[in-house]
Amino acid sequence: MAEMEVGGQNHIEVRVPRPVQVWRGLLNWVSFIAEIVVQVLKGTPSLISYVVGLSSSNHRSLIAASSSSSPAFKPLPVVELPLQDSSFSLYNRVCDGDNDDHDRKLEKLTVVLDLDETLICAYETSSLPASIRTQAVDAGLNWFELECLSSEDSEGNRKVNYVTVFERPGLLEFLRQLHEFADIVLFTAGLEGYASPLVDKIDVEKRFILRFYRPSTVSTEYREHVKDLSCLSKDLCRTVIVDNNPFSFLLQPLNGIPCIPFSAGQPYDNQLLEVTLPLLKHLALQKDIRPTLYERFRMPEWFQMHGIPASGLTV
Repeated sequence: MAEMEVGGQNHIEVRVPRPVQVWRGLLNWVSFIAEIVVQVLKGTPSLISYVVGLSSSNHRSLIAASSSSSPAFKPLPVVELPLQDSSFSLYNRVCDGDNDDHDRKLEKLTVVLDLDETLICAYETSSLPASIRTQAVDAGLNWFELECLSSEDSEGNRKVNYVTVFERPGLLEFLRQLHEFADIVLFTAGLEGYASPLVDKIDVEKRFILRFYRPSTVSTEYREHVKDLSCLSKDLCRTVIVDNNPFSFLLQPLNGIPCIPFSAGQPYDNQLLEVTLPLLKHLALQKDIRPTLYERFRMPEWFQMHGIPASGLTV
C-alpha cells in the first residue's frame, strides 16, 4: 500500500501484486477462448456430408436429396447422433464363418443398382424441354429414344410411351470395371414393360446377372416399393445396394449407399467413376461391408430421424 498526493488531497492507491494480475489476465483469456470454442462446436457442419473420396471441391457428397416424393435426404448432424457403445456393437456384426482362415479368398461382392436417377434419367419425349435436351447433348451425354409400355388403364389397355433416356456420365465404363470384381444386379421400382427394354439398351454386354422390377418390391408400414435384399441371400455381409432414394433400402440400412440423383441438367456429373466406384472397390476387400457403410453413412440413425424406429429396421 502506498500514499499519493494529487491536487492537495490524499488518495490511497492499492497496488495488486503482479502475479495476481497475470493470473487474472490468463483466466480472462481462457474464458474468452472457451466461448469461441463453444460457438464453433454449435455451428460445425457434419463431416458425414463429405464422405467417400472428397479430396477436392469438385467432388460431391454421396449423401443428397432422395426422390421428390420423400423428405429431403440431408447429412446427419454429428451432435444429433444417438451413438452408444451398445448401438455400435449391434451394427458391427460380422459374416458367418468369420473365424475361418483369413487367407481364404473372398466371394465376389454383390452390387445391387437402382435404375432411374441412379444410372440414367428418362423423360417423356413430348414433355422434355428443348433447352434441357440441347444442354445435355452439347455436353456430350449419351442418349437414346425408346418405345415402352405403360401400366394398364382401367379397361386393361396398355399404352405405348415414348421416352428420351440420358445415361449418367461414365455409365458403360462403370459397369465394365464393376463387372471385374462384383456380381451386378438390377433392382428397380419401375415396371418391367418400361425398364426391361431400357436396360437392354445400356447393358449390351449382359453384365447384370439378375433383374428385379416393381413386383419384387415390398410394402412396409413406413414406405412402399422397398427393396428387400433378403431375396438375394440370407447372409448380406457382402451385398451392397446403390440407390438415390435411401428409403428403398430401409429394411437393410447397413447395406445401402445413398447417391445423389442424376438428371439431364447435370451433364458433368462424376459420381459413378470418381465417387461410387472407388468406394465399391474398397468394399470388395472387406469380409463384411456393413461396419464400413455404417461408419460412413450412419443410416439407422438417419431413418430414426425420419420417424422409422430401430425396431422397424432389419439389420
